[in-house]
Amino acid sequence: MSEKLAGKSVVVIEDNDVIRDLFVLLLKRHAANIHPCRSGKEALDILKSTPADIVLCDIILPDLEGVEILRSLRSWPINAKAKVIALTAVANAGDRDRFLKQGFDGYMPKPINPSTFVDEILAIVNQS
Repeated sequence: MSEKLAGKSVVVIEDNDVIRDLFVLLLKRHAANIHPCRSGKEALDILKSTPADIVLCDIILPDLEGVEILRSLRSWPINAKAKVIALTAVANAGDRDRFLKQGFDGYMPKPINPSTFVDEILAIVNQS
């Protein structure tokens, strides 16, 4: 299933260096074109002019909330149809439904399972 990431552009928005590096490592194994970002502002600067197929967006960032990034992204024609997946380490009951209602295409709690991470992303992307 993971070969379907080949050639896909994936923006990873995660302020934790270790987690971001893990996501990039796992995605690169599947030939994805990765754009790692440490902050919401950095991500928005990239997403204004770079088309993305998939955006993995940490919900709690030091400079912007994930939903703010999502709203900006959806307003730009270049990325209005990107699949945006919310990621959070502060998982609560009802989060999945709340994030989907806000316009995210999917939700993944952290910590992730490295052995299923890419397949979980593809399952979300393929269902929406």
